[in-house]
Amino acid sequence: MVKKIRYVLIPFSLLYGGIIKIRNWLFDRNILRSAKFNFPLICVGNLAVGGTGKTPMVEYLIKLLEKKYKVATLSRGYKRKTKGFFIADDKTTSEDIGDEPMQMHNNFPDVTVAVAEERVMGIPQLLYEKPATQVIILDDAFQHREVNAGFNILLTDSKNLYTQDLLLPAGSLRDVKSSSGRADLIIVTKCEPGLRDQEKQNIIQQLKPLDRQKIYFTAIEYKSPFHLFSKKEYQLDGNCSVLLVTGIANPEPMKEVFRDFISGYQILNFRDHHNFNQEDIKQIKDKFSKIDRDNKIIFTTEKDAVRLVKFEKELEKLPIYVLPISHHFLFDDASKFEKDILTFINSFDESN
Repeated sequence: MVKKIRYVLIPFSLLYGGIIKIRNWLFDRNILRSAKFNFPLICVGNLAVGGTGKTPMVEYLIKLLEKKYKVATLSRGYKRKTKGFFIADDKTTSEDIGDEPMQMHNNFPDVTVAVAEERVMGIPQLLYEKPATQVIILDDAFQHREVNAGFNILLTDSKNLYTQDLLLPAGSLRDVKSSSGRADLIIVTKCEPGLRDQEKQNIIQQLKPLDRQKIYFTAIEYKSPFHLFSKKEYQLDGNCSVLLVTGIANPEPMKEVFRDFISGYQILNFRDHHNFNQEDIKQIKDKFSKIDRDNKIIFTTEKDAVRLVKFEKELEKLPIYVLPISHHFLFDDASKFEKDILTFINSFDESN
């Protein structure tokens, strides 16, 4: 049935693809202009709609750079209730800047986290308000060609490579596959931890990178869960029953963790970036109460946690824990990736 629907939608995908190709053609010939900045701008993005691990990659870069540089992030702030340029402070909520920027602000309170619908306007505003900034990481900006970032990192899910996908609405691609040529690095995410070299080579053959492009492979690494409110860490118990509450684009990797390790789990899956309300909280509590075991727990993602935290009064008595994730580079390539990033940033010191 799904395949039949996709076939019906293909003409609309072709129309959408034609529009994107015309837009890219206009940018490639400078009819539409891309702004360049004599400043280290690192763009993290993808060709698909969500689910490739952009936020954990931005956080990986922050951890790499924050001890040496004054780092800032700039996002659109999807589904926030504010408009224009906004810098997070100690009173900021997810409604002000969006869930993913709020997650970064919570995890890295000393890093400047800013949002702006138009990044070409947001960059100079950020540098004006935070003049000590030395590096800006552009979150989810690969398809926004109004800014010509100096270094582009393109992510693709190992289980849904962009070369195997279709354009919206038949598939999940929001940009044409040829746009991958603008990337400096391509990172294949959510790989199996034991990915073999032959499988790696098969993926590289499918992606057909340009000679100048490097490809890296990462797997999801789960960190210690912590309580949503008290922040107390929890040791995962394979004998407990789990209610998994998610509002993310692709919950499958998280489901696999519990499928393989936990004796039993259920899931409440909301739409990506879902704005939880009182009815949702009641649904969570009701479903949890119906799990007929004493040893039971609720897990959610970091992105969902920033939208659930405002319901402390309703949820504080429940064992609700957050399961953080990060990228783990396979084939001992972490140091090579980090060298690529630092080489790019250092090139600005050498040129000035």
